[in-house]
Amino acid sequence: MQFPGRRRKLNNNLQTELYGHSLQLYAQPPLENISLSEFESFAVDRLKLLKTTENLGVSYVKVSEDYAKKLGAELKTLNFPYRSENGPSEYEKRRKDHISHFILRLAYCQTEDLRRWFIQQEVDLFRYRFNELNAKQKLEFLHKNNLQYDTISVEEKKPLLDKLVNSSYAVSGITVEDQDFYKVPFQDALDLIRTRKVYLKAGYAYIPHQDVVTIILNDFRTRLSKALALTARSLPAVHSDERLQPLLSHLSHAYVGQDYSIQKNIGKISLDQIDSLSGKSFPLCMRQLHQSLRENHHLRHGGRMQYGLFLKGIGLSLEQALQFWRSEFIRGKTDTDKFDKAYAYSIRHMFGKEGKRTDYTPYSCMKVILSNSPSQGDHHGCPFRHSDPELLKQKLQFYKVPPSGISQILELVKGMHYQLACQKYFELTHNVEDANFSLNHPNQYFVESQKLLGGGKNVKREVENSQKSQENTAARGAREEANSSQGVDKMTEELDSFFQDD
Repeated sequence: MQFPGRRRKLNNNLQTELYGHSLQLYAQPPLENISLSEFESFAVDRLKLLKTTENLGVSYVKVSEDYAKKLGAELKTLNFPYRSENGPSEYEKRRKDHISHFILRLAYCQTEDLRRWFIQQEVDLFRYRFNELNAKQKLEFLHKNNLQYDTISVEEKKPLLDKLVNSSYAVSGITVEDQDFYKVPFQDALDLIRTRKVYLKAGYAYIPHQDVVTIILNDFRTRLSKALALTARSLPAVHSDERLQPLLSHLSHAYVGQDYSIQKNIGKISLDQIDSLSGKSFPLCMRQLHQSLRENHHLRHGGRMQYGLFLKGIGLSLEQALQFWRSEFIRGKTDTDKFDKAYAYSIRHMFGKEGKRTDYTPYSCMKVILSNSPSQGDHHGCPFRHSDPELLKQKLQFYKVPPSGISQILELVKGMHYQLACQKYFELTHNVEDANFSLNHPNQYFVESQKLLGGGKNVKREVENSQKSQENTAARGAREEANSSQGVDKMTEELDSFFQDD
């Protein structure tokens, strides 16, 4: 495939110039041909990297040694540039870094929430990588990108020595004379001014060399925000390519973890266990759906899709599912005949016994958060994303989450870290300090809960079998994986149509 732009390959000199440094501002889009399989494999790897960046940014101080160590390990594992080196392998890493960034721009420019998330993770990743450069490499980066900030002269510095020392915590009276200070408009250094780390005079901030990263980050953030807005305007042309549109849609809702559509333990969960399991091992999104179903004896189609596929994913058999939904609905306003005509077919379809006989996939956290937002009368969606903070607080109090834990969850929600808020809910309700996993799927929540509570031996075996199957599937190539992803999306949309009757 080819990216929009000039329809020719980059020559060797231009490629060498483009990838001449391990860090870049992504000002020049890629202009070379790549295959669809490379397109998706690059994008999925960068998405994994950005999700790790988000998780580490909440769990650790962003400039701490542990944060740097774990993020560096992820960069090496995924084969992205780690430190500035030379050689053929480094060139390929830089190429992957460049192309994958622009692919995710296409996927994450589509809504304000997606843009905000993408910008924050890219900025955090950029900060880490800039701080890993030595002083010489930082200067090379500044020169290469024409970031020539004005340094103050020795004559200008002398009358300000005491003020520069007092305002800059990393500068002493001994080192100040050897330090370069940059004089920049105060609006470009608001973060440093807010934390009182620089001297401010007559509308200008005087920034020591080691803090110039803050200015560069602001510049990077501004450029990326503008670029995403421009990219969003070009999306109609990109979506006209039937090869790209499904891939980009899939990436923006992508789940890159365990495949919970492969079931080896169907029937291992019994109907009389569901009430107990909902209180112990269901994530909050499924717990509220179960409670609403028990209270109202009905769920609208969005809730039935989300909860029905989750129950199938934790091991409910087709026969049990039919019995479960029938018994609840007939307690409400639905009689047996209406249930059999309006709902039974769709449940069999979900289990692959009707239509195309396909194994439908339980919703991942990203799909729950970003697609089919609930309206009035709905109970599906992500409580951390779609609930009013005060209502969420009341719900957490009802489920006996301690006040300090509620404050932590609400702070994560305020920062739009919805999956991390759910993970904190897991830790608080299971009395563990560190969940020791990165939560990406409601069914993963259930599996980890059962393992922790000692009731997940069968579930654990299912996960191991599923992982082996996934590895075999991955070996067939990323192209096949991309086609499969498109097929799942289309089939899930088809299944939605069977649930439209409320």
